Amino acid sequence: MAEVTWRSVAPGVYVRRHEELNLNCGLVVGEDRALLVDTRSYHQHGVELAAAVREITDLEVTVVNTHAHYDHCFGNSAFRDSQIYAHVGAVDDLRRTAEHQREQIVAHMRATHREGIAEEILATEIVLPFYLVEQDTPLDLGGRSVELLFAGRGHTDHDLAVSVPDAGVVFAGDLVEEGADPMMEDAFPQEWAPTLRALLAKGSAEQADVWVPGHGAVVDRGFVEDQAARLAQLGERFDEVLSGGLAGVDALVSAGRGLGLEDQTLRDAAVRALELR
Repeated sequence: MAEVTWRSVAPGVYVRRHEELNLNCGLVVGEDRALLVDTRSYHQHGVELAAAVREITDLEVTVVNTHAHYDHCFGNSAFRDSQIYAHVGAVDDLRRTAEHQREQIVAHMRATHREGIAEEILATEIVLPFYLVEQDTPLDLGGRSVELLFAGRGHTDHDLAVSVPDAGVVFAGDLVEEGADPMMEDAFPQEWAPTLRALLAKGSAEQADVWVPGHGAVVDRGFVEDQAARLAQLGERFDEVLSGGLAGVDALVSAGRGLGLEDQTLRDAAVRALELR
């Protein structure tokens, strides 16, 4: 990957894509303050991101966490003096799962011989968002408004997207995935497509043609519509199997084949569909 730097996708709107996990963070600059979308995976990552923000602006920084997975919010500790927004469900999820997430990623880092990163993650304080929303919420940055959008359950039960209406940009978090399959471990496979379509139809997002996924390259509206269509097909196939009484994981995986999704993705989705039934 090229040198990590900010890419302008519209006036005053930037994306920073990181080599680790192809993670995207966003920055929206107003006249009075700036909004940072997601904070990376651990404290030092957050510190590096905070320094990168200062390459663009000296304004006060407000933060939004798109959801409660570690790679999007464990860097909050570097922004503890900022207003940090999230869906109320994100805080509930972090209270339940943060230490389990930490254990899992530390084990993975040690198994892949990255002890230094494991120690960084162990030393990171979990800082919970304090400004909590449950519905669409505008934020005034001075001279421009952004909207925090909640469309329903998809990648998690608390995904927030960030719309920049005057720029035609939406930061979609992991509701949209480029370069890899949508991640299903905490997902709502049969609800994801309706949620994504509801997001596409929201007033501040319906004209947007620049969509920033949680991971991967920036995409256009057509990409998001195609992903919603694929997820809708997956949900329909799962519903058909479940309504017929064939409730096993293997039957669901088999039904999902042919949609361009990896078998492991289908298996994760099948397990979730059965858990949620």
